[in-house]
This record gives sequence, structure tokens and C-alpha cells, in this order.
Amino acid sequence: MSKGTNRALTWNIAQAKGLQEVLKSNLGPTGTMKLLVSGGGEIRITKDGARLLSEMQIQVPTAQLIARSATAIDDEFGDGTSSVCLVTAEILKSAEKYLAEGVHPRVIVEGIKYGAEHALNVLDEITLPVKDKPEYLEGVVRTALTTKLDKKMAVNMTSMIVDALNIIKVKDTPLDLHMVEVMHMNHKQAAETALVRGLVLDHGPRHPDMPRDLKNCFILTCNVSLEYEKSEVNASFSFATPEQRDRLVASERKLTDEACQKIIALKRQVCKDDSQHFIVINQKGIDPLSLDQLAKEGIMGLRRAKKRNMERLALACGGVAVNSVDDLTEAVLGKAGHVYCQTLGEDTFTFIEDVQNPNSCTLLVKGSSNHIIGQVKDAIRDGLRAGKHGLEGNGVVCGGGGFELTAQRRLEEICQKKAAEVGKITPGIRCLADGLLVIPKILSQNSGFDAQQTVAQVGAMCTDGIVMGIDVDTGLPIDCASEGILDNACVKRQIVSSASVISTQLLLVDDVMVAGKAGTPTGPVG
Repeated sequence: MSKGTNRALTWNIAQAKGLQEVLKSNLGPTGTMKLLVSGGGEIRITKDGARLLSEMQIQVPTAQLIARSATAIDDEFGDGTSSVCLVTAEILKSAEKYLAEGVHPRVIVEGIKYGAEHALNVLDEITLPVKDKPEYLEGVVRTALTTKLDKKMAVNMTSMIVDALNIIKVKDTPLDLHMVEVMHMNHKQAAETALVRGLVLDHGPRHPDMPRDLKNCFILTCNVSLEYEKSEVNASFSFATPEQRDRLVASERKLTDEACQKIIALKRQVCKDDSQHFIVINQKGIDPLSLDQLAKEGIMGLRRAKKRNMERLALACGGVAVNSVDDLTEAVLGKAGHVYCQTLGEDTFTFIEDVQNPNSCTLLVKGSSNHIIGQVKDAIRDGLRAGKHGLEGNGVVCGGGGFELTAQRRLEEICQKKAAEVGKITPGIRCLADGLLVIPKILSQNSGFDAQQTVAQVGAMCTDGIVMGIDVDTGLPIDCASEGILDNACVKRQIVSSASVISTQLLLVDDVMVAGKAGTPTGPVG
């Protein structure tokens, strides 16, 4: 480093390179895993960049800044976390050699900004529309899943996630991923994870005499208290005869019993014969006496349902969630072909299936351990977000490092053919080009191939609008669009934008200071 390069900048670059060393082996479908051990002894094996960055104990401020920016991208798009960290660190690493030659950080920053604009222009040129191309949507989801799960499971999971997205899709309405319930059961193998075209509730009926397997069901979803509630004011009552006590008890339960009788009357009205059944799913409580009344009528009653499930029930089964039992009609009821309970250890699950035209569904994750279930749920979360942005028409680009190779070649051409125009900011443009090139390099390294040879071979074919990626199985160029290896264009846009912004801000830092006023105590006194 030259004398003009300040110590804070050297320190920031070293921290970014340290974070890159940790994350680079996890990139891509052939990346390795990390073993996370918490202070309480909990163990998790993962390669998900967002999970690693959120649970790792990062002490140094520069690495924390990069990690927080990267995890913010994952919260929105479900992908691109590791790539942001790797590209940012590589830009800073490339800038280090120019700084050593005496190039001012401001000049490099201007070049990075100029290069980012042209890289985003390349992205717009090679973006493929998803509309009327369902195979592109499957490709985006499968690519997101393949980096978290093994290939066979990712392929099986892709069709489930695409079906789930199509189920909750409503015309002219933004997708609400909360309408896909991700439920898990510590049971069987992860490969038996299934899509339920209905709902799975994590509780069952609380009365032993209630039916547990019904077909051709009417479903009443309500938010009504069906339990005796004590008065807010303490009072005492005295009675002289058993008859007076019975009248007292009856008057205390009058409102609750009347509500139950109204539900029972509706059941008798809509259930014409024994082939039809009635189910009550209540957000509030149902006390034992009310449960007993419902059980005597053959009604399955579920209490304390989650508020989110009440929304899902209305979308999955139809009907309306009611807040009062007055004026109940058949129009407020939903319908399901099959409702049954399954007990697993001490847990009971209620399956609501065979619903017509559902707009909500459940992905039921199975696995033999919490670790496996956690891995699959993380992958499903990322796959749902990737598919959501694909469906919303943001466009897709070739994966396998295809965009990065194409953008890098474009930036190199600008440096060579427009040297007089770009002038002194050329080093900054080359820094961004080198930063983008790190993605295909690490992909080939993690796949066991020579990075220089593979990148040169594939990059040579990315000309005249042709975009090729790296086949991680053979190391040869591959047409990613036809093979379904695709990434969301919005994710690539965020990677370029975030990496360029973070790196330029860090390059302009010339000192690191402790915040807080002088003389202010930093901890408890005494």
C-alpha cells in the first residue's frame, strides 16, 4: 500500500475479504455446507447465505454492514445473499491494487458507478419475459431450490411450489405468500413432503366423542366465544333449593347455550341426510359443555384456530368468517370433500381436503429430524419468493454465471474501445468487471474445475447477444435458457446495485471512530 492509502480503508478491505473467504465455498448447487453451533449447543448444517449471515457471530463493523445489506435482499427476493457479499468483496479486493498504485478512491468510485449503469443496461438487454412461459417459472424455482437441496428433491419440490403459487394467484391482485401455509410433521422422510390442496391445522377436536373422519362437509368459520365468561365484577349468589341453583346455572350459560343451539339449528337445516356433515372452526374458545352439545349432534368442533388460518379457510373452502351467530345462513358456509384428523405422538393434525377452487393451500413438510425440516422449510421459503417475482413479470436471465460473464465482457470492451471517453475512471470499471467475474469463477471452483480455463472457455461464447452459462456437472458452456437454469432479473439487479453502493461507500471511508458523546457512560454505573 502507498502512504496515501489510509489505514481504515485497508482495514475495511481486509474484513470484506475475510467474509468472502467464509461464504465462497457455499455458492451454487455444488457448494459445501457450514456447521453452525449455537451457545446453547444447538447444531444446524446449512449452506443458505441468509441463514449463515443472520446466525454467525460477526464482530467487525464492516462485515456487519455487508451482511445486513445482503440479508435485506434475501428478505425481499429470497436469493442473492452470498452473491452480494462475494461481489462486494471482490470489487474492494480489485480496488486494492489500484489504491496501491496511488489512484484516488473517488476516481475508482466514479468508475464503479459508471460500470454499474452499463451492467444494468446489459441486464435489460438479456432479460427474458416469463409471460406465457411456464417453463421459465419452473426454471427459476428449481434453480433457487437446487442451491439449498439435493437435485432430486429440488425437482420434486419445484412442481409443488409452482402449483402452490398458481393456486393462490388471483387476477389483478398481488400474490400473498402467507396464503401458502408451510406446516411440518416430524414424520417419515423429507422426500415425502407434499402439497395439500386445502389446509392442514395443527390441532384437532377436543371432545373424545366428536367424529374424526368426515366427508361431504359444511364448514362454519367463526370468531365467537362459545365458553362461559366470568363477570368482571365479583359477586356472590345464594340459593335455598336445588331448583334455584339449576335456574342460576342456566341463566349464567344462557347466551353460550343459545349460540350453540343456533349453530346446531343451522346444521340441521343444511345437512339433509347422514351423508352430509358439519364442522365448526372457531378462533375463540369452546368450553366443555358447548363441546358436548356439538358432539351429541355429530359436529366436529375445533377451537383456538390461528387468525391467519381463518383467512386461509375462507379462501380455501369458500364461505365467510362470521363474528356473530345471529342470522346464520347457508351462504356463510364453506365446503370440503374430506376432513380428517391424524394423531402423531401428542400432536393432532386436521386435514381439510377436496375443496373446490381453492385460493389457499398447505405445503406439508415431513422429515425425521428438526434439522432436515429446517433445511427444507428454508428452501421452500426461498423458492416461493423466487417464484413470486417470476410470476409478477420481473423477467428472468440465464443462470450459471451467464449474466456476469456477459456484463464483464461488455465492461472490458468499454475500457478498450472507449478509452478516450472513460479516461481516468477506467480502474473503477475494471474493478466492477472483476467483481462480477468472481461468481462464475467460484462456481467452477466449487464444481472441481479450473476457474481460469472454464471462465475463458465459456466467456468466449458470450458474444453477439449469445448468453451461455457454466455447466457445473461438466464444466462446459451450456445454454441455460433451454436447460431451465434461470435467475430472476430483479435479483441480479439488486446484486449489482447493492454491491456497487456498498463498495463505493466503503472506499470513501477514511477513518473509523467510536460513536457516542465524550464522558457518556457506556454501561451501568455502580
